[in-house]
Amino acid sequence: MARPRTHPKIAGDPARSRSDPLYRQIYQRFRQAIAKGQLRPGDRLPSVRDLAAELSTARGTVDAAYAVLAGEGYVISRGPSGTIVAPGLPDVAAAGPSRRRLPAAAPSPEHAAPRPLQMGLPALDAFPRKRWAHVVAREARRLSAAQMMYPDPAGFAPLRQAVAAYLVASRGIACEWRQVVMTTGFQGGLDLALRVLLRPNDRVWIEDPCFPPVRAALEMAGARLAPVAVDAGGMRVADGLKRAPRGRLAVVTPSHQSPLGVALSLPRRLALLRWANEADAYVIEDDYDSEFRFVGRPLPALKSLDREQRVIYAGSFSKTLFPGLRLGYLVLPDRLLPRFVEANTWHTSGQSAFGQRAVGAFMTEGHFARHLKRMRKLYAVRRAALVDAFHASFGESMTIAMQPGGMHLLLRLASRTSDARLARRAQAEGLAAEPLSPRAIRHDCGQGLLVGFTNVAEHDAAAIAQRLKHALGCHLPG
Repeated sequence: MARPRTHPKIAGDPARSRSDPLYRQIYQRFRQAIAKGQLRPGDRLPSVRDLAAELSTARGTVDAAYAVLAGEGYVISRGPSGTIVAPGLPDVAAAGPSRRRLPAAAPSPEHAAPRPLQMGLPALDAFPRKRWAHVVAREARRLSAAQMMYPDPAGFAPLRQAVAAYLVASRGIACEWRQVVMTTGFQGGLDLALRVLLRPNDRVWIEDPCFPPVRAALEMAGARLAPVAVDAGGMRVADGLKRAPRGRLAVVTPSHQSPLGVALSLPRRLALLRWANEADAYVIEDDYDSEFRFVGRPLPALKSLDREQRVIYAGSFSKTLFPGLRLGYLVLPDRLLPRFVEANTWHTSGQSAFGQRAVGAFMTEGHFARHLKRMRKLYAVRRAALVDAFHASFGESMTIAMQPGGMHLLLRLASRTSDARLARRAQAEGLAAEPLSPRAIRHDCGQGLLVGFTNVAEHDAAAIAQRLKHALGCHLPG
């Protein structure tokens, strides 16, 4: 069998003076090399030790860059044989030098099944497909010519009414349905908010550690990040006041912080709202998985405390139904509504009318509420089964941060090996564990693995735990 081609020299060293961290610069260099054809499918990357020595940086920095590349599907780990460019990537170099090259995209097969421990996915195996198919078929039969025209840029009115009613009952948000604007998932809503509110070089508070797509969206919008550390009480608002008192926006996950899972305390919630009002700023509340709480009732949303209309509440159906819908919503202050609807008109001309009709019917007929109730019970069982399996397999070499809710677990391992390297080994075994440390911007959040439990059936938990132990075994004590 032919040996993998050795990697070519990737020109240039990371610049210590740049604001983006070194691991991101290394990641970008290799991604660009793959896109330009300098690195082809099957080519071997330098070892972590060699590259760290070559760049005069820590091995953990290179580990983090490789973990991001592996997580996006650009490279795969072969264990002792090293890390290679994923064989499944298209050979972009074959396009020829005269053609305009686009950045290589991570492979995303249309029918790919969820990977064990994958984060951000609901229990797709438990979705009520027959009921959903019935609703979709009925709405298709009812579709008139008028309903096939361009949609309302603010969204389908009956769905907006259903969302408003749901938020009043479940999240304590007293809003008019006209304040609800439909978007393309959370990311579409965030992009819309940044398009309307943000000016180049505006300061924006961001949780540290953070949800990587939020950081990417802010950087692409030209924001200057003000990373605010997170502790057991959530975002440390007092630190934000010192760092960027005149910030324009704050993006927070107050009910279940991503990725640490902690909740923003009441005093800090009130302080955050007070800052937004005094600074003429806005808070974007990402309430991404608040429906799934296993101890007590779901926490009220930050928006429910918003008396001065400074909070933009962002929700989506990606976690409650399925992400393929690409459907979300914003609850907006009255004074912002015209600007957001106008921006939505020019940017997207509205969301899919048919998808909105189907979801609206699914909600108004009670299927949505019943589905969430079933999922809460199922997730509680699956989480408990996976936690028990991890404890049985890893013993004292692993601790698990058990938060009251959410859809993922944070595993802390007694290992001297970086979490980025551990995550790469797990991914090489087909397990979608993600490292915690690369999500930090400026404040160290420690080492850990982030794993989802929603798509791990109870009877599979022990086998999945053993697979993870086998993948990480040589890097654990004992």
